[in-house]
Amino acid sequence: MNSQNVLVAYFSCSGTTRRMAEKLAAATGADLYEIVPERPYTAADLDWKNRMSRTSVEMRDPSSRPAIAGSLPDMRNYEIVFLGFPVWWYIAPTIINTFIEGCNLAGKKVVPFATSGGSGIANCEKNLRLVYPQIDWKAGKLLNGSLSKAEMDEWLEKINIG
Repeated sequence: MNSQNVLVAYFSCSGTTRRMAEKLAAATGADLYEIVPERPYTAADLDWKNRMSRTSVEMRDPSSRPAIAGSLPDMRNYEIVFLGFPVWWYIAPTIINTFIEGCNLAGKKVVPFATSGGSGIANCEKNLRLVYPQIDWKAGKLLNGSLSKAEMDEWLEKINIG
């Protein structure tokens, strides 16, 4: 794999997804890009038990597109994009839609990876493939911190990235 054409882009609130993204970037030699919300999420915003919390409201609205701080990466430089996020309400957070729609990912190999306290990644992948069929989606993986180097290498080989 030519690490010059690989990007690991991720959104993280608690640091779990960030740690996995850093591990993945180190394993692949990829560039790292953090998807930072223009308005940072507070603990109250992340309270999934409160139907009026910011995340609850955003996730109920399929058209929600939280703004991203700073500029987006120049995707002309990349052929492969690993896209990481925490699983919210069994799907990717709506800021991931903001990222996808702000970048030209058509025809790129995009590999989702997620972190979660209890949900899998299957529904996230299904939803992303449905909403963005122009992207060449590769099999994603739930990365919750226990992935060994051998397991990561096996996954990368399986999706023909390693």
